[in-house]
Amino acid sequence: MGIFEAIILGLIQGLTEFLPVSSSGHLEIAKAIFGDNMMPQESMLMTVVLHGATALSTIVIFRKEILEIINGLLQLEWNDQSKFSIKIIVSMVPAAIIGVLFDEEIEALFGGALTLVGGMLLITGLLLLLADKAKTTNKEVTYTSALIIGVSQAIAIMPGISRSGATISTSVLLGIDREKSARFSFLMVVPLILGKMAKDILSGEINFSGDNVAPMAVGFVVAFFTGMVACTWMISLVKKSKLTWFAIYCFVVGAIALGYSLV
Repeated sequence: MGIFEAIILGLIQGLTEFLPVSSSGHLEIAKAIFGDNMMPQESMLMTVVLHGATALSTIVIFRKEILEIINGLLQLEWNDQSKFSIKIIVSMVPAAIIGVLFDEEIEALFGGALTLVGGMLLITGLLLLLADKAKTTNKEVTYTSALIIGVSQAIAIMPGISRSGATISTSVLLGIDREKSARFSFLMVVPLILGKMAKDILSGEINFSGDNVAPMAVGFVVAFFTGMVACTWMISLVKKSKLTWFAIYCFVVGAIALGYSLV
């Protein structure tokens, strides 16, 4: 993979991680278009690096909220901060279980299976349509809703299912305030991404060579800065109930991916 391809993949990751159109699905489409011949493990490596960049952009954007979550975990008092911290942990459980039990199967999905990506993008579009038509309420995230949102996040491990789209749509359909839905969605994924990266590093799965260090570094930087822009933009869009356009986009790209896979 060259620098140009890394820039394109970084732009795709930075924009689509927060916009509800599936970053993993778009990365797989881009790799297929570029004629990516990497093995599933190497393909997943690039995906993890780019997700690490957008995780960092999330930390920067939500640094105040993240500090409150950490304080909530460290405090012995049972207050709003500690309750919110526990809800974040609860939301992580389903995806963590799936990631541990089916790690190899998940990696195998990230190998340019455009038929799968296209089908999952169509499902993402349907979720976004349903969420945009849901009534606006001011409910808070509960422990039960946190677990349900976590199940959506676990399902979104599949390339083509938008993680932000699935979790935000689920939150909105549960009646949770739209802005709170977006913020909870972005915050709940950070520990999982960092945990995944730590696991891969400790297991020796991430082995940079002289040929891939530069492209991955460039992709990381590009994804980080575009992610900061997209994250801020997405919160505004969710508040204004502007998800239908993303649903249409998912339908179009999903159909193109399915058609391309059959050629």
